[in-house]
Amino acid sequence: MAASASKPSSPSGAGAPTDERGCLVRTVAVAFAEQPALEAVTIHRQAQTVSLATLGRVDEAALEARFVDALRAAQDPAATGRCGLLEGAQDCSSCERADAPSYRQHLTIRQEAETTTIARVTCPTAPRFWRWRTFALPRMVPREVELPEDEHALNEWKWQLLAAALCGVFGVTAWWLGDHTAALAFHLAAYLAGGWFAAIEVWERLQHRVLDVHFLMLAVAVGSASIGSWDEGTVLLFLFALSGGLEHYAMGRTQREIRSLFRTAPRVATLVEPSGAEREVPVDQLQPGQRIAVRPDAQFPVDAEVTKGRTAADESALTGEAVPVDKSVGDTVLAGTLNLWGMVEATVLRPVQESALERIIRLIREAQHLKAPSQRFTDRFGTGYTYAVLGLTLAMFLVWWLLAGRPAFTGPDPAQTAFYRAMTLLVVASPCALVLSIPSAILAAIAWGARRGVLFRGGAAVEKLAEVDVVALDKTGTLTTGDLQVERVESWPAGRETEVAQLAYSLESLSTHPLARAVTRHGKQHRWKPLVLDHFASVPGLGIRAVWNGQPVALGRRAWVESTLNLPPLPALDHPSAADVSHSEVWLATTELRGRLLFRDDVRPQARQVVASLRQLGLRTVVLTGDRRGPAQRLKEVLALDDVRAELSPEQKVAAVQALNSEGHRVAMIGDGVNDAPSLAAAHVGVAMGARGSDAALEQAEIVLMHDRLERFLAAFSLSQKARRIIRQNLLLSLGTVVVLVGFALFGSLPLTLGVVGHEGSTVVVVMNSLRLLLSRRTHAEPAASTTAAVQNQM
Repeated sequence: MAASASKPSSPSGAGAPTDERGCLVRTVAVAFAEQPALEAVTIHRQAQTVSLATLGRVDEAALEARFVDALRAAQDPAATGRCGLLEGAQDCSSCERADAPSYRQHLTIRQEAETTTIARVTCPTAPRFWRWRTFALPRMVPREVELPEDEHALNEWKWQLLAAALCGVFGVTAWWLGDHTAALAFHLAAYLAGGWFAAIEVWERLQHRVLDVHFLMLAVAVGSASIGSWDEGTVLLFLFALSGGLEHYAMGRTQREIRSLFRTAPRVATLVEPSGAEREVPVDQLQPGQRIAVRPDAQFPVDAEVTKGRTAADESALTGEAVPVDKSVGDTVLAGTLNLWGMVEATVLRPVQESALERIIRLIREAQHLKAPSQRFTDRFGTGYTYAVLGLTLAMFLVWWLLAGRPAFTGPDPAQTAFYRAMTLLVVASPCALVLSIPSAILAAIAWGARRGVLFRGGAAVEKLAEVDVVALDKTGTLTTGDLQVERVESWPAGRETEVAQLAYSLESLSTHPLARAVTRHGKQHRWKPLVLDHFASVPGLGIRAVWNGQPVALGRRAWVESTLNLPPLPALDHPSAADVSHSEVWLATTELRGRLLFRDDVRPQARQVVASLRQLGLRTVVLTGDRRGPAQRLKEVLALDDVRAELSPEQKVAAVQALNSEGHRVAMIGDGVNDAPSLAAAHVGVAMGARGSDAALEQAEIVLMHDRLERFLAAFSLSQKARRIIRQNLLLSLGTVVVLVGFALFGSLPLTLGVVGHEGSTVVVVMNSLRLLLSRRTHAEPAASTTAAVQNQM
């Protein structure tokens, strides 16, 4: 057995006394002293196995028991002398203390990548005669909530409920037959039906040396049969199978809600060759830059840009908007959306694996496997709790048998035996309901939200949103529609408006800001070709600069453009009215030319009602925008906002969010652009607007409002609060049931049947309580039509 490091161990240095239970080497050394035939021990950290080398006869069972306990103690985080060798370190500080026994001088420690070998110091030829035995350490793990992926798994709950029904029928028949000889056959049939699916799961986990609560339930059922309590075991398996079927039904319903979000995307596309010929190709073979043709009533196979033709697209699957969206040259079409009436040609923007549709599906799948903080806590608590329950059960069996004088396994009254009472305690103390209490609610909330246009990227987002007391919002694309249109182009000197617009188009063609999208769409509709630019650089929140024909050019805010190029200010101009919140402007300048583009961006009709609803919920609203102060103040008056901070750079937005955090507030930041990404990351919860938002914003956000509807935030907030209430109810119910039943099992007389009903009943109630989230129709009222009209009139 080769080793990468080998050294005789010797004591060194002074040190404080250590806790011997954490030091594996001490335990091995003691075993060497007690077992002369033991020569070496190898611990495989990753595989969780122990190999023992012996020379001669040895008590293998005693050795195995010793090293199971030793390894667990050395891995115990609470051990003050935790053995560093098990972490892969070359030395163990607790093993090298001055109080180490002298016999450590006769051991060698060999460290490899995944193993630690402790052996006697012996002659080089001795290892040839060693006999190695390897045994695995069983691991007790918390029960995981598994999400069904394929159609068979989605329908498995039907078979589980059928098995539970058969178990119940056979069990009732056996009870009715009483002492008849045929009753045994029906009991066996009930056991087979009720334990079938649990036995399959136990077998799969045992192959990975893992035990969970399924094993405990089967063990109790077999134990009941062994002492003649067939009826109690049948009730246990019936309720366990019933709760398992209902759990799979709830998880299957969750998956169906998510899978029904999107129509099946097309698998083939019509590729247009450079010669004009068309041919069908698999969608996954399409590459950016290729041309495709999409006919009426067909789905767009990938994200693409229209280059020829006009049509309208049904984007309800992605945006939730039932009104068709007009598409013409320069507009972007999204994979999975429907081409309604026009024949169009489009250029592929990105592979199908990177489309907006696939990105959303991927985010949803990731969200289902990201655990909430409270769930991570119960997972950590659950493993230790399970070991504690097993230890308590064994201890109480010995107490009832040896101290209380009860029969061990059999007696005149089987219900009074120590074994019967220990099994009852094991059943009622098992954490089935606790394990399901949080993930079942979280997954139901994620599915409900995804179905209605709210994507929670994991359980943490569901919990954290309920803690928010301040909502910070961006202006463009969040409180406004983000669907900007270029209304007017001006130039100084006059007459060079086309040159200004084409330069702006060339600069903005690489940006994703709503203003940039408007400029790019404007340029493509005029069929302009981008100009050749050098030294392109983007300054988030301020603008873009480059070199064109040897002269610098800048585009962005007026003050930044003029300071960047050291230009004198222009005379007084006809600025857009400060009272008009729907207009924005962007400036462009070279050393000899200046110009500006004026845009119109309407305020979302539902914005005022959303702000009013947030105030009713006790949330403070703050707008963080890079826009001019005049329109920002007018926006505050029109929407009745609590606070507006204007002309902010991305760094200043982050500072504003951090200032709110330092004041003790929990901030939800809602934005959609690249310049919003830093503030989304700084907030307690980041919320991105729309599936068409920038990649940076979607990456930083924990919640995505996929339907581009601001009012969905109200639904998300209410859903988060409801999920938190249900989680607390589930925890109270599951823990309360365990406390009450364990109390009766320890200090009173609790029949196994009643314990089974209480234990499995609480599990069923927890699952059904979580399912209420999935089955609820709405969480918050939509803005009233009258209020929407009133807001539009004020705009």
